[in-house]
Amino acid sequence: MKQYKYIKIGLASPEEILSWSHGEVLKHETINYRTLKPEPDGLFCEKIFGPSKDYQCACGKSKRNTDKGKVCEKCGVEITESKVRRERMGHIQLASPVVHTWFLRNSPSPLATLLDVKTKDLDEIVYLASYIVTEVSNKGCGLKVKQILTEQNYSEMMEKYPGQFKALTGAEAIKVLLRGINLEEEEKKLRTRLKTSSKQRRDKVIKKLEIVESFLRSDNNPEWMVLDILPVIPPALRPMVQLEGGRFATTDLNDLYRRILNRNNRLKKQYEQHAPHLITKNEKRMLQEAVDALIDNAKRARKGNVDKTHKLKSLSDMLRGKQGRFRQNLLGKRVDYSGRSVIVVGPSLKMYQCGVPKEMALILFKPFVLRELMKQGNSIAVANKMVDNQENSVWGILEEVIREHPVLLNRAPTLHRLGIQAFEPILIEGKAIRLHPLVCTPFNADFDGDQMAIHLPLSLEAQAEARLLMLACNNILNPRDGKPVVTPSQDMILGNYYITLERKGEPNEGHVYKDYDEAYIAYKNGAITLHTRIFVDGSYLGEHKLPARRPSNYLFTTMGKMIFNTILPESFPYLNEPTEANLTGETPLKYFLDTKNVVESREELLAHPEVAPLKKKQIARIIAEVFKRFKITETSRMLDRIKDLGYKYCTIAGMTISMADVLDYKGKHERVREAEKKVDQITEFYEEGLITNKERKKSVEKEWNAATAEISAGLWSELAKNEDNHIFMMADSGSRGNASNFAQLAGMRGLMANTAGETIEVPVKANFREGLSVAEFFISTHGSRKGSTDTALKTAESGYLTRRLVDVSQNVVISMEDCGTERGFYVTDIVDENTLDNGKPKLVVSVADRCIGRFAAKDIINPETGEVICKRNELITEDMASQISKSGIKEVCLRTALTCAARSGICMKCYGRNLATNMVVEVGEAVGTIAAQSIGEPGTQLTMRTFHTGGVASAADITQGLPRVQELFEARKPKGKATISEINGTVESITPSKAGKVIKIVNDETNETESYTVDATSELLVSEGSYVRRGDKLMKGSIHPKELLRVLDATATQKYIVEEVKKVYTSQSVDISDKHIEIIVRQMMRKVRVDSEGDTDLLPGRDVSVLEYNAAVKDCMQRKGKLPVAKQLILGITKAALASDSFLSASSFQETTRVLTSAAIQSKVDILEGLKENTIIGGLIPAGTGILQEDTFECEHRPIEENGSVYAEAMAQAQDLRDSDEDDDVDGSIARLARGESEDDDESSDFTAEFEETDINDL
Repeated sequence: MKQYKYIKIGLASPEEILSWSHGEVLKHETINYRTLKPEPDGLFCEKIFGPSKDYQCACGKSKRNTDKGKVCEKCGVEITESKVRRERMGHIQLASPVVHTWFLRNSPSPLATLLDVKTKDLDEIVYLASYIVTEVSNKGCGLKVKQILTEQNYSEMMEKYPGQFKALTGAEAIKVLLRGINLEEEEKKLRTRLKTSSKQRRDKVIKKLEIVESFLRSDNNPEWMVLDILPVIPPALRPMVQLEGGRFATTDLNDLYRRILNRNNRLKKQYEQHAPHLITKNEKRMLQEAVDALIDNAKRARKGNVDKTHKLKSLSDMLRGKQGRFRQNLLGKRVDYSGRSVIVVGPSLKMYQCGVPKEMALILFKPFVLRELMKQGNSIAVANKMVDNQENSVWGILEEVIREHPVLLNRAPTLHRLGIQAFEPILIEGKAIRLHPLVCTPFNADFDGDQMAIHLPLSLEAQAEARLLMLACNNILNPRDGKPVVTPSQDMILGNYYITLERKGEPNEGHVYKDYDEAYIAYKNGAITLHTRIFVDGSYLGEHKLPARRPSNYLFTTMGKMIFNTILPESFPYLNEPTEANLTGETPLKYFLDTKNVVESREELLAHPEVAPLKKKQIARIIAEVFKRFKITETSRMLDRIKDLGYKYCTIAGMTISMADVLDYKGKHERVREAEKKVDQITEFYEEGLITNKERKKSVEKEWNAATAEISAGLWSELAKNEDNHIFMMADSGSRGNASNFAQLAGMRGLMANTAGETIEVPVKANFREGLSVAEFFISTHGSRKGSTDTALKTAESGYLTRRLVDVSQNVVISMEDCGTERGFYVTDIVDENTLDNGKPKLVVSVADRCIGRFAAKDIINPETGEVICKRNELITEDMASQISKSGIKEVCLRTALTCAARSGICMKCYGRNLATNMVVEVGEAVGTIAAQSIGEPGTQLTMRTFHTGGVASAADITQGLPRVQELFEARKPKGKATISEINGTVESITPSKAGKVIKIVNDETNETESYTVDATSELLVSEGSYVRRGDKLMKGSIHPKELLRVLDATATQKYIVEEVKKVYTSQSVDISDKHIEIIVRQMMRKVRVDSEGDTDLLPGRDVSVLEYNAAVKDCMQRKGKLPVAKQLILGITKAALASDSFLSASSFQETTRVLTSAAIQSKVDILEGLKENTIIGGLIPAGTGILQEDTFECEHRPIEENGSVYAEAMAQAQDLRDSDEDDDVDGSIARLARGESEDDDESSDFTAEFEETDINDL
């Protein structure tokens, strides 16, 4: 792989263009249609671009390899390989100079800025509609240099003052003006003007100074923005293909070049014939347009089209957009060795396996199979034939080849990194891929016809990486919040719920059994059911499972619970009730028979109310606990056991849904009649003029909503009495459905919204069991249609948000262990002022929860006892967090990405724990991309709507859901913006005025006063006499981040954005870790604007990165010079991505041509630091295993559980494989390692054997 240090972009001089070229293209012809050979001197000329056939010249005189490098004397073609036609360029010598359209039409136009001419005037000069004065010899004629003259003015002036001035038009004029610029003098003038000019003029001066400095610092010459020589790209990159029927298909570029050549040749001829000025002028204009069309056809006013329908694709169009070179070919490539098929469920698979159809596997692994066949002495042709005929011997080899060779499965859309995972393939019959049911959640897959793609990692490094980092059983926790993502669902939950149900009064209740086996025989013989409450001698469980202080060994439990406990790990207590105390502590003593007082104790236990069964939340909690104690290996086995048990007993339970399960609720009709009466009364009030129409609407809505809620609640409580109801069991267990679904089946549907999001006043009184009337059906259709369109729009909106987030944060990688910063960031409880809970603002996230897995920036001290809970730079664990919570600490100072001082990326200490592994993050982890995916992936779950609060009290529209997240990340002025106080002080008065309410704030100490006018309908948060601090909201609504930054500081703004984003997601019950949002906010605030340069090279008014500014300050302090002053900026994510230091990254994001134009002028150097830039040049990304140096390969085998880097582990494994002769054996050790077993693990042999014995037919 080629190693590039950096990539530089600049303007090409005419000499440089000539040095690339292998000859001048003179004719517009392409291919001779009779001989089908390229025309000499044409666009496909072999003399210029090289031979069409390997080692064969145009005239056919030489056809031998031995002549390589010689030039044919007859036709002048060099004898070489035909692939040179992909790299050899030509050129066109233009008869008249042409302005490069990028430097003219991009806004702001670099040419217009440099020449101090309006873009519109410049346009007219370039297209030869006006003249510009370039030289004045007699000042008496009243003309100035750079004055614009129309055609008529020019003629008049030429008659009046012949020879006293010079005015030119077209690109020649621009060239002359550019040649006349003295950059050094211009810079001095501008720097002087900068000190004296007003604020408005200053911006203009700064823009010009930036361009002048760019030319001075780079080796570019402004004249090169005008082209004299046009390069012609190699012909193999703009091919011509013969179609059936003798016609040719060609790339649009050939048409564009042909038009330039035609016009250029015509212009040359006109010069030779001394044609009239008007004719040559028109031809020059057409030539300028033709070159514009080639470079950028979208920018031009007059489009270069063959006909009205087809717009020709220019060079710029090939770069920009989703189908452009950057996004289509460089950042996303099609790969070989892949397949796709429909997925079906594979309940008998292990967590790390997937079923691959035999035929598909044979094609996927064909090269490996061929290698094995050739080892047996077959030739390549025979081996190929054997594979094609699918001979029996091939299948045995395929079985061998796929063993221990992981494949990658991907389901589109890949919203986060769990959308691609590695599995061990198992050969199956049929044509569908089999997927383990537990990995459906991370893939967001279901089995209603979803398709998945399968990819094959080929190199040993790729295989090791797939094994160690991407194997499905390693991806148990969600990187978004650190919670298990592979929790069982649906049937699995229902089966485990059913098995742990208790039923009072079953036959043979209270019988005593010696041990598990005896009770199981009784169950199999029908003496007891799974739910019968029985006594069993718990001594069969072993001492470690039972509490030490138990009154006896006789445990009051059910057969179902005994079966469930067999799947729990050995060290867990016997789980008899779904409580935290039982799970993390011991089995409650109340379930043991007191042998000293047998009769009373027995009666008491039999009278004990039924214990609730295990529901989805408790099962997720068990999994989290298993993961906490045993890490990956045991958790994946445990998940498989829960799955198998759930499926088995769900089948035995035979749960169904029938009409009989949908109750007929008696109280419904009465409540509806009551509501109708109240609505009539409200309408009466309105007609009598007692209330407004707005109030009437609001009251009617409120009444119907209350009725619907009451009916729903009554129905649910009725249903809960009948515990055998299957629908209730499904909803109660959390396996499927909920109370509101059931309310629509048996209660009433209630009010519906129309497509504009307004509520329709007429409610749907019927439910689905009764059936809707025609009118009700049509009222319902609005909502359904809106639902579908919303989902479609939301998906696109959310995808675009993810793309912007990834782009802004892709180069944030963990780069070092500790940046050594002294700074920290204070976190507090996040509360929602708009929602009240017992009269107080509702708690969204507690301070203790925000601390878990982060490093403390200062010692955390218990205020009551004075003991240190957590030292500075120590990781805050769950136990420490609960101590913080108990001690009532209100704020904690944490290490955070926002204050990290690392030069590139962030450090381990400022990031904390990697949520996907629950261990401290490793150097090389691409945390920026993970942050972007974590925020973007749940985006589709957020609502799209902007809620209208309605009513008189608050007219402000509160934006929520996805639009609110976008508003925050783009740092836009929010809808329903709240006014904030700019001073500390007391509210002296609130007076109404024509414009609204005027709030006057006075600071008694400084005698400052500020008045704010707010909308009359806005809901105030202050009253007369209340004290406000700077940055406090005076009314309900959202704060504009830029305003907060101006009034307060960067820290307050960062805190506000993090908390607001968190509120949006939490309100939709999506949990996102703070650190992800902090990384994005860090990227939004990485630039400052220089106010005064001090003794540095910084330009006032220029935006520079915080790092660059800090370096300048440091340098200045060492020299004891005057320090520069700058103010913090906050950029929206789109702007921040475009302001990236890497031009490759920015140009492949948006506004490709604008980014490349400004980069070319500055002669920018891309040092290839981020992930995108390296992907574009086809290098390894500087993250994960790509960050490791060669020396880390010297790393011996060891289980992942130890603290060694998994990245180093993966690469070491691959290296070992390369060195090893016994391929298979080492491969096996990788497999064991991926499952978390060490080389000498007792269980490993068992486990592998179990995997190897799986028979295809059993599946």
